[in-house]
Amino acid sequence: MPRSRVAYAPEFRQKMVELVHAGRSPEELAKEFEPTAQAIRNWVARSEGLRGKRPQLLTSAEREKLGQLRKENRKLKLEREILAKATAWFAREAGTTPRRSSGS
Repeated sequence: MPRSRVAYAPEFRQKMVELVHAGRSPEELAKEFEPTAQAIRNWVARSEGLRGKRPQLLTSAEREKLGQLRKENRKLKLEREILAKATAWFAREAGTTPRRSSGS
């Protein structure tokens, strides 16, 4: 049976982040408090990303939007491929050859 995760309060998470910034290690805090060292490291990384110290990290809203855009991109590429094949097929049926596109 899977273990259920404990949802930690935002104030608790912030306190852990502050303690890491004050010089304590995530492993040390994990032994003293309940969350794992990796969870504490994740909170620190997320905190730094939100403050602009680590701009390469995406927020959850940005990750969701990126996923939607990637899905839409795959769909558009597939539709473009289908249309190109259909155009070639109709051109063969009509006895003409389609013009080469510039690829854009």
